[in-house]
Amino acid sequence: MDAATMEEITGQVLALATTWGLQAVGGIVLLVVGRMVASTLRASLRRTLERRDADPALVPFISGMAYYGVLAAVVIAVLGLFGIQTASLIAVLGAAGLAVGLALQGTLSHFAAGVMVLVFRPFRPGDWIEGGGTAGSVQEIGLFSTVLHTADNVRVIVPNAALWGDVIKNYSSNATRRNDLVIGISYDDDIARATEVIRRVLAADDRVLGDPEPVVAVGGLGDSSVDLLVRPWCAASDYWALRWDLTRRLKEELEAAGCSIPYPQRDVHLDAPAASA
Repeated sequence: MDAATMEEITGQVLALATTWGLQAVGGIVLLVVGRMVASTLRASLRRTLERRDADPALVPFISGMAYYGVLAAVVIAVLGLFGIQTASLIAVLGAAGLAVGLALQGTLSHFAAGVMVLVFRPFRPGDWIEGGGTAGSVQEIGLFSTVLHTADNVRVIVPNAALWGDVIKNYSSNATRRNDLVIGISYDDDIARATEVIRRVLAADDRVLGDPEPVVAVGGLGDSSVDLLVRPWCAASDYWALRWDLTRRLKEELEAAGCSIPYPQRDVHLDAPAASA
């Protein structure tokens, strides 16, 4: 190999090394700077959301989406720097994503439902809810599932699609709740006297709110009793304690006032057979 050929090969190698070396350095710098920008954006978003008292469950979700979105844009830019046709790559990735989406449509439905739950906030951690075939206190809200603790402290993991596609009852969202009690008294008892006793019991309990005013009314005539509707309002945190106390105290006070709470009963009439002719 003569000197001219060696010089030509050396020149080509140097040209390639210079070109690709600069592109490699540029790609590395772009990756490093892009990652720093993504991290800075994520931290800035977290601080901004926390400063504005955003929901704790939304903070990592929004900041994480921004972080990975910037990283994806940086990777595409680096590929374009090396001359790779990103348009065709995006098309291939889109087709692959479609195939994966069809294979994981159940999982993606939970993800979509999780996004809707995080955005519209039908419930928050600590709320007592009923939905998806179960009831409990919300512990964690994830992108794919929500963790509930039932009244007997059982950990239940509910897929978000089951919650979002069902009727959700949130017992903690409103500050006040109404207790609905039905108290039965005998047909021989004085309704006015029983109503007076019930109102006195309600007025003596500080947990019963005066506005809205408690309702005490005759709700129906049952098979064995006159049914009185007792509907006091209270703070949501006092609901169960007030319900249990009122049930006991109303029974005791009504019996002390001479009223009775009858058992289910039925009158049987026996007719003597007619005497034969």
